[in-house]
Amino acid sequence: MNPRRKKRLFILVAILFGIGSAIGLVLYALQENINLFYTPSELIEGKGPDKQKPHVGQKLRIGGMVVPGSVVRDEKSLFVEFKLIDTGPLVTIRYQGILPDLFREGQGIVAQGHLTSFDTIEAFEVLAKHDEEYMPAEVAEAVKGIRHEKPAYTIPKGN
Repeated sequence: MNPRRKKRLFILVAILFGIGSAIGLVLYALQENINLFYTPSELIEGKGPDKQKPHVGQKLRIGGMVVPGSVVRDEKSLFVEFKLIDTGPLVTIRYQGILPDLFREGQGIVAQGHLTSFDTIEAFEVLAKHDEEYMPAEVAEAVKGIRHEKPAYTIPKGN
């Protein structure tokens, strides 16, 4: 192989390596920003046909209805804890901050945060639906058939 071809081949390999490295670094950086949407049932039972569950520490969004009687507020801080439900199990949401004005029991919400245990999420953002007509498609599909009635069971108060 003549020196000119060797030089061109080296340059081509270096360019391909550089592009591959850049793509790899971008994908690695974006991995931190991926947050999947779950319902309480999908969080506990698993999502998809292979029933994959999120791991502790994973960033995610969860949507459902706030269980009536489950909201517990700390009187000395902005800490609030409440339960979410769809058609199955309950999930606990812990949030430190000011809740949206439209937040109330029996309301559909979406919380974004980190999974701290298999059924508890430490939220850093809570969004409440803003009118009766609009609901994101993924939330509407997840909460189909849920009634806005107080459940027959009671949730113990406390942290």
